[in-house]
Amino acid sequence: MAEIQKIIPVFVLISHLALLALFISLIAKNRLAALVGKHALILGLLISLAALVGSLFYSEIAGFPPCVLCWWQRVGLYPLLILFAVAALKRDRGVFSYAVPLAAVAGLIALYHSYVYMGGTSILPCTALGGACSKVYVFAFGYITIPLMSLTIALYILLLAWSNKIYANSNS
Repeated sequence: MAEIQKIIPVFVLISHLALLALFISLIAKNRLAALVGKHALILGLLISLAALVGSLFYSEIAGFPPCVLCWWQRVGLYPLLILFAVAALKRDRGVFSYAVPLAAVAGLIALYHSYVYMGGTSILPCTALGGACSKVYVFAFGYITIPLMSLTIALYILLLAWSNKIYANSNS
């Protein structure tokens, strides 16, 4: 289990490099943006699955109790797995109209949670055992925390929606 806890932040770090490359390619509207847009449904499904497995690993296997902010992020991210699974089966690119609001809300909560994790004052009382809302369970590479992982997932969904739009516009 300890090995997995060390490996996950490495994957997150690598995913941040990919996220940056995707953002740059979307601005440039190059081939990578089109390729990602073409496969946006499957990528959304895989990213949503990673979010679900990662959050359940940390709460159920590693034993890190989720706080109210964690739960609200999960409310926005967990349904994405079902949405993208159905959309991938039906090849329904319109799923992003449902996914974007969920990811945006989860991302805003994750951004606020990251602020609290980095020492900011919370306006919400912590509901988790032992004050887990501000307890830092993961801190890797000087910036990667659990709320930042959630924010990463939300950003991926938003960028996938953008790439899907570029792909749809170029093929219409």
